Amino acid sequence: MSSEPIILHHYPQSPVTEKVRVVLGMKGLSWRSVMIPRLPPRPNLMPLTGGYRLTPVMQIGADIYCDTKCIIDEIERRVPTPTLFPSARPGLSWALGQWTDGPLFKDVVTVALVEMSPNMPPEFLADRGPLYFGQDFSLDGIKAKYANALANVRTQFAWIDDGVKAQNFLMGAQPGLADALAYYLVWFLRDRMADGETFLSQFENLIRWEQRIKAIGHGSPVELSDLDALDIAKNAQPQTPQLIDSADPLGLKAGDTIGVQPASGGPEVVGTLHSLTAERVTLVRNDDRAGTVAVHFPRLGYDVKPV
Repeated sequence: MSSEPIILHHYPQSPVTEKVRVVLGMKGLSWRSVMIPRLPPRPNLMPLTGGYRLTPVMQIGADIYCDTKCIIDEIERRVPTPTLFPSARPGLSWALGQWTDGPLFKDVVTVALVEMSPNMPPEFLADRGPLYFGQDFSLDGIKAKYANALANVRTQFAWIDDGVKAQNFLMGAQPGLADALAYYLVWFLRDRMADGETFLSQFENLIRWEQRIKAIGHGSPVELSDLDALDIAKNAQPQTPQLIDSADPLGLKAGDTIGVQPASGGPEVVGTLHSLTAERVTLVRNDDRAGTVAVHFPRLGYDVKPV
């Protein structure tokens, strides 16, 4: 593993970050914790990412990892023991994430947003509403979907409940990625629903599993300032080797100027193509404050195009 520390840019209430924090706990890692504002702009993070606005972001020296798929994959690559795949079926766990980060996440966020709306600052709603539900989002429209979304959550949480009925964790006797991918939504909803305790009480196996995951903890975080994180990047160089998949359908070459953007929408990050595989795309950027950085994204869920 690199001598550079793992730095996680996040905020405590971020549900998506919770799965990464749980993974760090499963690995028993020491890491640096940089607190960022819940709302953009994030002036001391943008120089590292080039404009990527989602949370969390992981930094190791001058290598910047965006999206939890990319972050967790890199943690597993650098620290393979204990494995996140105790069943030796990584593809199945990643596929599970397409469900938990997709339909289940959308249902949970619908319920949570409505539950939080009476006390939610208008600027937070204005930021998160379009992010999760599109530019034509309206709170009344989301409220109209609440009952069906809660019914959907109930069905899907029952699947998780059944999955841990006869075993401690989703993939067997040991915790792994599948547990982190499902747990963060239970963690999120419990805290956001006014009557979350009552709702979750109908899932006895899930609650026992939830407590097992919670007991794992988050490893050993140590606070770090955002300015110190910038200095770490500026005083380092990207350590990612250049690798281009010649079979990639886009036919891109190393050195091409490309843009990478979440398929669901959001700011485009522009830089020089450095690495492209079936799993990941990496571009290199230069910034006055951050120096030369390599910014990594998962291939799945992102649009890549020449600029």
